[in-house]
Amino acid sequence: MEEVEDEPLFAERVAGIDIAKAEVMVTIRVPGRGRRRQQETRAFKTTRKDLLALADWLRTWQVTQAGMEATGDYWKPVFFLLEQQGIDCELYHASQVKALPGRPKTDKVDSVWLAKITERGNLPSSFVPPEPIRRLRTHTRYRRHLTRMRTAEEQRAEKLLEDAHLKLSSVISDIHGVSGRAMLDAIVAGERDPKALAQLARGRMRVKLRELEEALDCSFFTEQHAFVLAMMLANIDHLTRQIQELSQRIDVLCEPYQHQISQLDAVPGTGIITAQDVIGEIGVDMTVFPAAAHLVSWARRCPQVTASGGRRKGSNASGKGNPYLGAALGEAAITAGRTQTFTGEKHRRLCKRMPKRKAQQATTRTLLVIYYELLSDPAASYTDLGTDYHERRVNIRREVRNHARAIERRGYRVILEPIHPDAEPIDPPVSKAS
Repeated sequence: MEEVEDEPLFAERVAGIDIAKAEVMVTIRVPGRGRRRQQETRAFKTTRKDLLALADWLRTWQVTQAGMEATGDYWKPVFFLLEQQGIDCELYHASQVKALPGRPKTDKVDSVWLAKITERGNLPSSFVPPEPIRRLRTHTRYRRHLTRMRTAEEQRAEKLLEDAHLKLSSVISDIHGVSGRAMLDAIVAGERDPKALAQLARGRMRVKLRELEEALDCSFFTEQHAFVLAMMLANIDHLTRQIQELSQRIDVLCEPYQHQISQLDAVPGTGIITAQDVIGEIGVDMTVFPAAAHLVSWARRCPQVTASGGRRKGSNASGKGNPYLGAALGEAAITAGRTQTFTGEKHRRLCKRMPKRKAQQATTRTLLVIYYELLSDPAASYTDLGTDYHERRVNIRREVRNHARAIERRGYRVILEPIHPDAEPIDPPVSKAS
């Protein structure tokens, strides 16, 4: 029997914290006599007073690292307070902790298990942005919520108009624009004459006066409709003011990141708001991700795994990732798909051979890689590769032969002759029949 030496521990003095809403169970593990380890478990409430007592207890035992599971939002006050007290915290994904064999089921022994994971370094910690990015993230996420609420209220207003047989949305693409809003305000104020309402159109809308008069027939519009519509418009205005106020606050928080925002703003499909949302989710320090592929994997923008070891998995096998980052990337991908740029051409090319939603996911991955490269180098600037990037990279000879074979399969003979004298000659295709 030979003696073998175990690998050194990742950390000598650690703590494992099992988090609940009202209480946390904490186990510390420190060196004992010889190769043995000492441990102690205590329970603390999640109030600030008790969490400060927890931090003092950890400092008394010179604990350097504390590991915990990401349990809803309950981990945040514990993580942030201990981080503020100078303790290095590790946040583990709950599914990864569950996947490790040997995990017990009680809270007390759960904390022991988390302490052992931390001291051995069995799992990588989850990405937690620094405090300035977290403050920005709180504002950008709430702005997205308010924007969704306003969009939902605008959709309810359109349904109300349909219920009143006002076909305004059939003539105006945005009934909450300048012309449409002026008409809605006049209707709420009591105006029912279709001609008078149609005259409120501005700009290019004035070429549709006849269609507007037909769409603004208020025969079925009742006082009940007017009362509810007035409340909806007031709610939309209130949400708009809140979004504007929140955007002003976000601009102040983004002042240290103006250079990074300008870098991302140069990418097709990415505007100022999208750049602010992206930085609020991934930050500006890309050293936390070893490579662009790690960021793509963290955001769940890599191709989904549908089978592993011969076992088929569901469509969400790779997870859904950060929903706020996914929403920002999706908006950027849709906008970029309408541009005459490299990303726009790639999106349209992918849509020809795969579902549109899948092509959009692939485009978001490309955008995320571009963001990573820009944020990794402060001196980097975006240069578009052009819409003909893929055409310039293909093998011209192989492409010509493939087209010639496709024509021959349909019963025609192809003769290849170069148009330009300096063009390289291409051998005629050899049919399989010969």
